[in-house]
Amino acid sequence: MSALPQKIYPVVDTAEWVNRLGGAGARFIQLRIKNYSPEKLVAEIRQAHTYAKQHGVCLVLNDYWQIALDEGIDYLHLGQEDLDTADLAAIRKAGVRLGISTHCHEELDRALVCAPDYVALGPIWPTRLKKMAFGPQGVEKLTEWKKLIGDLPLVAIGGITFERLRACLDAGADSVAAVSDFTLHADPEGQVKRWLTEADAETRAAV
Repeated sequence: MSALPQKIYPVVDTAEWVNRLGGAGARFIQLRIKNYSPEKLVAEIRQAHTYAKQHGVCLVLNDYWQIALDEGIDYLHLGQEDLDTADLAAIRKAGVRLGISTHCHEELDRALVCAPDYVALGPIWPTRLKKMAFGPQGVEKLTEWKKLIGDLPLVAIGGITFERLRACLDAGADSVAAVSDFTLHADPEGQVKRWLTEADAETRAAV
């Protein structure tokens, strides 16, 4: 199982964020867009993909599997409800790598049947960004998930801040995702550099 592109994984909602954070050194970014018209949606994804290629970013598109195939996006991220409608055979045939959200053992079992390229677990801490049917999982669940999935990469997401990054990595996460700790920060580019420095320090400590 191939490793993920980077230990930090910003999740953003516009192409411009891909440009800004990619320019600051982020190399694994998810674009999660909601409530755009079809025309604006495709244009925004194309712009994000252009920025991603300029900065050497591995772009992950949330949800829109057909657009990911049409536009040649690197990765696709699907929630459990997205699995009901996505054409997994077409996704695999196109060579698009796949990440799947999980929140409980039943969802993990379902995800593993799909042979994803990574599994995400969350929310690790409470999050205000969207209503969740599941409560906070805690870092201990990361350790449990990692034992269950073995070499398959594990992503932590939900309520994660810079101060919580190391705890997630120490618990077994291969990459740590965050939204507001980047996009609501006073210095988003500087925050990317802080996260990268901390993640690199964790890597060195493990050697």
